[in-house]
This record gives sequence, C-alpha cells and structure tokens, in this order.
Amino acid sequence: MAPDTEQKSPDRGPARVPPRWFITTAWRVHRALYRVSGGRFGLRRPTATVFGMMRLHTIGRRSGAERIAIVAYFDDGPNLVTMAMNGWGDPPPAWWLNLQANPMASVDLPGGAHRQVIAREAKGAERDRLWDVFRRMDSYDADLDDLAALRSRETPVIVLRPHP
Repeated sequence: MAPDTEQKSPDRGPARVPPRWFITTAWRVHRALYRVSGGRFGLRRPTATVFGMMRLHTIGRRSGAERIAIVAYFDDGPNLVTMAMNGWGDPPPAWWLNLQANPMASVDLPGGAHRQVIAREAKGAERDRLWDVFRRMDSYDADLDDLAALRSRETPVIVLRPHP
C-alpha cells in the first residue's frame, strides 16, 4: 500500500501519513533545532503516555562514517526501546540497516546524558509486549496498528541495551 493510503480506525478515524517531502523536511528542521540550540531543544524524556526523543549515533554500513538520527523511545528497565519505522514509509530506516551491520551505537538522552548501547530486534512475546507499550501512548493521531498496516512489512521493535 502507498504511505498515504487510509486505513479505518474505530477510535480515531483513518490512519493518515503526511506526504514524504513533509516528513523529511520535519526531520531536517528537528535536527537543525537541536544543533542551533546547542542541544537545549529537540530531545525529551518519555512519560507514561508520550514517547521520548533521543539522538541515535550509528556507523554507516557502507561509508563507515558516523550517522545521527533523532528517534522516539521509551525506557524498559535499563534498556531503551524504539521502532524502525522510517516515518511509516515502507523501506527500513538507514539507521536500522546500519545497526544490523554493526549493532554497537551510542545515544544522547535529554539532560545531556550519553550512553553506549548494543542493538537487537525484539522478537515474539517480547516484541508484542513492547509494541503494546507504544500502542498505549497517546502520541499518535491514529491507531498504531493502522499506521503499521500502511507498510508492507512488520515494523521492527529495537531494544538498545546499555553496553560498558
């Protein structure tokens, strides 16, 4: 299905995704806001109903250069959890492809904290449990499952475990 295809959600109406140009522009503005503010704006801590925002540093699988993305997350004990959703576009995000090639990464968290992590994809019952946490968050304008149905593949749930 095309990313702008509508899915019916009984509670919130049809799932709608903005045009790709809008999503990529928003990402660029978000990164610029973080950079221009010296890191004072652009990241946030998660709450019980709203996901947080963190900066994820990976190593490019082809270039070997550092790549940075700002991604949604929540805490699961000592782990950080995110989704490899690429703005609900169909292809996997480059940062997830980079982590599949080299799972060692680092994150910048709100308040200036920096953490080394190792990534893995959640599977089975663990994935279902973590997906349900995202599902319960009110941060989405449409049902999470309806948004995920816009993609031709299952959206990976990524666990970032602290690594000394």
